[in-house]
Amino acid sequence: MISKISTLRTGALLVGAAFALTLASCTKTKLDTDEKKASYTIGQQFGKNLKDQNISLDADALAMALRDVAQNKNQLTQEEMQQALMKMQESANKKAKETAEKNKGEAQSFLEKNKSAQGVKTTASGLQYIIEKEGQGKTPTKNDQVKVHYKGTLTNGEVFDSSYGGEPATFPVAGLIPGWTEALQMIKVGSKVKLFIPPELGYGESGRPKIPPNSVLVFEMELLDIVAAQAAQAPKK
Repeated sequence: MISKISTLRTGALLVGAAFALTLASCTKTKLDTDEKKASYTIGQQFGKNLKDQNISLDADALAMALRDVAQNKNQLTQEEMQQALMKMQESANKKAKETAEKNKGEAQSFLEKNKSAQGVKTTASGLQYIIEKEGQGKTPTKNDQVKVHYKGTLTNGEVFDSSYGGEPATFPVAGLIPGWTEALQMIKVGSKVKLFIPPELGYGESGRPKIPPNSVLVFEMELLDIVAAQAAQAPKK
């Protein structure tokens, strides 16, 4: 997963946003040349970035800004633009804080109810897990690299990450979110577990694209092997 980009990083993000939303408004444009297809692709990428960050912008104003730039015009002063971006950031921060507080309460309620579900065990840190299959191999240490298959979902079942459908992932145990690092040191190779990771052992208030702040993370995970350090890939999470 990638870090959330600040809305005050105005350069590529806002120009790209304008381009993406302007393209989206040009519904009559035919994608019949390589340049148009490439432009559309860039618009899709920036549009997805905006969607992941929940940034709301005015498409007409963005289109007007692009036209003005092409004509060396600017209808706002530098001070006005900076103030507008600061207000936008303040609004985004307020909304993010409200969402984080709401999600925190929902996470606590979910975990409180879930801890009494059949097969669920809870560690001192608050990590909840179910052993679905007990492995017979070795147990990883914090210094090991592990090969795993996994699927991560929110509590509503929405998938945000998965290795299934591709090759297993190889991670350093110490380089993962705390909930994973703890869980991997409790199980043996060959085990299948289901994890319910509290926000403080996951991504906390910051969240990630596709993962709202203070979310409980639900993982299905198979520990396939402990591998040599040089075989490890950079972690995706």
